[in-house]
Amino acid sequence: MRKDIVIPEIKNVTVVVKPPEQRGHWSVHLVNTNNFPIENVLVATKGYSKTSADREETSVLRHFFDQLGPGQSLQVELIDPQVFHLFNEYAVTYYVDKEIYYKKFIFVPGSITPDNLIFNPVLQANVITHA
Repeated sequence: MRKDIVIPEIKNVTVVVKPPEQRGHWSVHLVNTNNFPIENVLVATKGYSKTSADREETSVLRHFFDQLGPGQSLQVELIDPQVFHLFNEYAVTYYVDKEIYYKKFIFVPGSITPDNLIFNPVLQANVITHA
């Protein structure tokens, strides 16, 4: 049943975190570097800790976008630095033609920091890219 469903590997689509230009919230972006659009994009986001003693969780938020064009990005949400100590998960689902793609992008605690900034040509800005 479920093992018979083949979901192709996501290539050239990633989640990045961009620092604010001034003080404030950082922003999370979905970037498509393919030469074709992706459609019916759903991004489910949540934050959580792995410790059972003082378990912390954020609400699950779902964001839907009709399409993300080739070589483009879109802002998914803002992220507050107060949740950088959590695992920040972005589950991305989209279609290319009639084929479905799915992947979880997880930023581990301590990874969203200015030390990890690298230049992203699509956004023309320094961002933290999911590894």
